[in-house]
Amino acid sequence: MESAVNPAILPDESGQLAGRPLEEWNAAYAKVESYFHALRIRNKPLLGQLVLRVLERAQRRASAELNAPATQLAAEEMDRIVTEWFSEVLQSPPTRADHTLSTRGRLALLLADMPGKWQDQFLRPGPWPEEFTSAMRETFLRAGPDFQLSKMTPRPLDLGPITTLTNLGRMPYFRMALAWTIFALLLVGIFILTHR
Repeated sequence: MESAVNPAILPDESGQLAGRPLEEWNAAYAKVESYFHALRIRNKPLLGQLVLRVLERAQRRASAELNAPATQLAAEEMDRIVTEWFSEVLQSPPTRADHTLSTRGRLALLLADMPGKWQDQFLRPGPWPEEFTSAMRETFLRAGPDFQLSKMTPRPLDLGPITTLTNLGRMPYFRMALAWTIFALLLVGIFILTHR
């Protein structure tokens, strides 16, 4: 009879999991769970399965990447899994130049109301219901128009009325100092009148 628990996700004799303390994996679990909560995945059994799938992939990498913390490995695997799924559902292959597939895919999820209608389809391999894929693809934001080179010519700065105060007469700062002195005397006068 086979065990229902995957032995790869159980701690070893030293109390570590994939060569790292359990506290690191707890932090990684919390981070991945928070990410899926942000995507409005509320189904607890589905949420637990998704988090464990991400952590299993992170644990496979943990032995080869000893310097990377478990939370970093889990975050990278989470992004990789979600981006691969978006690529399949949206039929938009991820390229190294386009790092926006994950962002645009998350927006499509929310605009198509995937958490409300098709939560059980999230990260599930295809085939998916036609309504789900068409809703996701319709809401998926396409890139804007092609970039065009434009030229901006510099214009002189307009500093407003301060330039007229400093450019008058032979003594450029005299008028500015006089204006501030009159303003200060006005404030002192108001203070004396109101505090008698």
